[in-house]
This record gives sequence, structure tokens and C-alpha cells, in this order.
Amino acid sequence: MANTIRTTHVGSLPRPEALIAENIALQNNELDRAEFDERLQAHINHVVARQINAGIDIINDGEYGKPMVEEIEPTAWVYYAWHRFDGLGFAEHKNGIMPNPNAVPGKYDEPELTTYANRRDYQAFKEAYLADPYNAGIMAGLDSPTAPAIIKEITYTGQNAVKADAEGLRAALSGAGAEGRGFISSISPGMLSSMGNAFYESRHDAGMAVAAELNKEYRAIVDAGHTLQIDAPDLADSWDQINPEPTVDEYLKYIRHSVEEINEAIKGIDRDRVRIHICWGSWHGPHTTDVPFNDIVDTIFEANAGGFSFEAANPRHAWEWKIWQDRKLPEGVKLIPGVISHNTNIVEHPETVAQSIIRFAELVGPENVIASTDCGLGGRLHSQIAWAKLQALGEGAALAEKYMSL
Repeated sequence: MANTIRTTHVGSLPRPEALIAENIALQNNELDRAEFDERLQAHINHVVARQINAGIDIINDGEYGKPMVEEIEPTAWVYYAWHRFDGLGFAEHKNGIMPNPNAVPGKYDEPELTTYANRRDYQAFKEAYLADPYNAGIMAGLDSPTAPAIIKEITYTGQNAVKADAEGLRAALSGAGAEGRGFISSISPGMLSSMGNAFYESRHDAGMAVAAELNKEYRAIVDAGHTLQIDAPDLADSWDQINPEPTVDEYLKYIRHSVEEINEAIKGIDRDRVRIHICWGSWHGPHTTDVPFNDIVDTIFEANAGGFSFEAANPRHAWEWKIWQDRKLPEGVKLIPGVISHNTNIVEHPETVAQSIIRFAELVGPENVIASTDCGLGGRLHSQIAWAKLQALGEGAALAEKYMSL
């Protein structure tokens, strides 16, 4: 009997130019909300069908329903929260120092130690960062006098928005004959509270408050019949923000706080309906200062989730499949390794994808592997390249299944 290898991706997919224009028109009151919603549903129907045609099994709406900030696609996955919470705003800061004095436990709690400009990867490759127009654009934001932050008691107000997300995806899935195959991503408590905290006593206090409110969004996603994906890049990405480099034990304290917040946020939700996405930051940087996955994975597994999505295709982390040679997968947990990179325009050959999938399947069992992308493809790659990569993912999974059935 053939082994079935399922496929998915991390979430963000390239937005059609028409959808971007319609978002702008909506923001400028040049397009009626009802007409925008009708057009949005048509875009979601199309992106769902396109994923199915590419051979993707667990699919989403491309995050098309999440509003964009200044039409910059990569920001939608996190800044959508500004439309769904009361208590978020902007707080004063200076030279990139965020109002987040307790971002990391222990001696690494000084705000000037946790700025983007002070990232070790940025410091090691400063000339390259400033020479690249995209990254120069990110760094230019440090001159702003304010930064996103929690400025008062946090309250979830996004019930209508998450309902629209869930119903829009469900309608598209039903129309495509793919009921029950949807997932919707949502920000992690730690990621949201780490952006800035000017109200709660500590980042962890802020994270726990956010978690209690995020539970409302998480439950709405699962109750609508979809899988919940919690986007938690802070679990790995925050390591590079700490300067000087912490010890692993010190950093694990931070991760345990974030995991505790996630567990609070998913309280009462079936773990089989929850997966967590971990990554080392999706910007196109050298990433020489990333924390090794082996150092943090066991602590991350303390989260009560049934699936864990992580980078396994980009050259900095592609070797880390080896950590599963000597590690027993916890009962009920599925690995969702990235076998497609968002960090290169090279489209992976289906044979390469197949071999990557087989490597994981042989170590933990094919039933425990869902092949995916490293991170979101929207905003990081041209639309043609992103869709070619998803096609390669589907073809590679089919090859892997064929090879393992021999």
C-alpha cells in the first residue's frame, strides 16, 4: 500500500494586483464594503482552486482577507492584529529602542539590547544590509519617533473579522469539493506582545493577557472546522535580537514563557487541530547567528499542539534533519518540515523535494510528515516563482509517495 504524503504551506501567498488595488480603494472609501467582500470571495475561490491544482492538501485563503499595511505584503500576517484588538497603538521610542523592557529574562532585559539595529546578524553583515534596498527599507523605520506597542489593557474585538475569514475559506473549500482541508493562521501571543509593551509590567505578563484574548480568535477558527496555525517565529527568531549572545539556558527561559502563553491561548482546543509555525525570520539575510534547532526543539514541544512547522529547506537549516535520528517524536505529534525555501528564486526540482520528504519519512514515519514551505511566499517571491515552487512541492510529494510504495 502506498504511503500518503500530505502537503501544505505556511500561509501567505502572493496577492493578485487586483486585490491590492481593491484594498487601497477600500481604505480610501472608493469601494463599497459589500462589493469589496464579493470581489475578495472570488479571489479566495481562485487561490483555493489553484492550491488544489498544485497538489496542496491542507490549504488556506492565501491570507487574502488580512488587511495590508501600506500595501506591503509581508506585514499583513502580523499587523492584521491592529484591526482586531483594542489596546494596541504606538508608543514613543528613540533610535529603534522599543518600549519593551522585559523582552527577555535575566540580564538581557535592557531595551537597548533588543533592537533590530542591534541584531547580531545585522551587525555582522551591516554593509550588505544597508546596500540592499529591501533591508534598507526595514532599517529606515528605526528613525520613526514611535513604535507599535500595547498601550493599555488588551481586548479582542475581531470577532466579525475572524468569522469572515473562516466563512470565506469554508465557502471556497465547499465550492472546490475540499471540505475539511482548510487552515487559518493567527499570530502567537509571544509574537504580538514582543513587538512592544508600554502597559503591562513585563513582556510575559503582556503575553499572558494577549493569550487569554487570542483564545477567542483561536476557538472561532477551530469551531468553523479549520485547522489553527499559530505563527510563532519569535520562538527561534528572538535569539538573534539579544546582544550579547545569551546562553542556551537563558534563552530557554524565554521560550518557556512563550510556550506557556501558547498553552494558555489554546486551552480547551483539541491539540490535533493546532499546529505551530517556527522560523528564524523570513527576511533575506545571512542568518549566521540563528539558534540551532536542536537547542530549542524539545522546549518548543512542550506546547500542546499536534503539529510543528519549521524551516528545513534553506541552506542554514537544511542539515538539521539529522536531529531526528536520535530523537523520539512525541506521541501524537506531526512534523511539518519546509522542503521549499522562500529565500531563493531557484525553484526546487521535484526530485530534490522528494528526497527531502523521504529523509524525514524514514526517520519518523510517513504518517507523521506533512511537507510544507519554510515560510510564507507572499511578498518574498514573485507570484510566478511562488506558484512554481508550490507546484514543485506537490510533484515532489507525489514522487516521494511513489518511491516509498516500491
